[in-house]
Amino acid sequence: MKVLIVSDNHGQAEVLRQIKARHQGEVDFFIHCGDSELPSTSEEMKGFYGVRGNCDFDDDYPQQLTKEIGNQRLFATHGHLYQVKSSLLPLKYAVEEENANIACFGHSHIAGVEYLDGILFINPGSIELPRMTRNKTYAILDAKDSCYFVHYYNEKGEKLSSHTFEK
Repeated sequence: MKVLIVSDNHGQAEVLRQIKARHQGEVDFFIHCGDSELPSTSEEMKGFYGVRGNCDFDDDYPQQLTKEIGNQRLFATHGHLYQVKSSLLPLKYAVEEENANIACFGHSHIAGVEYLDGILFINPGSIELPRMTRNKTYAILDAKDSCYFVHYYNEKGEKLSSHTFEK
């Protein structure tokens, strides 16, 4: 199972079109962790399971979503409602309440991945306004058997780094 995760493009539509075109047929699902600043019905958001960020004003986006993807249960949110800039603990509690084992979130614009107490936390960073790096990033999660592979890419589709976790 492969899931592309992106967040915080802040109105930049073309980059979403490019990412979708580049990875169409390669990934099973597209997740947008909020602050697209685009209508949920826009062409760029078609194909994405998206959530509402603090800069999104379209009420059609849910605050969070939980998806069964293969044998994984994925929880996605923007992160502002769970104070992700200061701690993962409130998000961890929400993920546990949903019986999920993968948490995708944005908001901080800082790319990062962590495996904690059986939950894989993935922040794809920002594809428009990154923090703590110059690289505008998104992530692809490849879950195989008992391993998670998380690969980070820049806006041109060049692989930047990879992380592997065993459950």
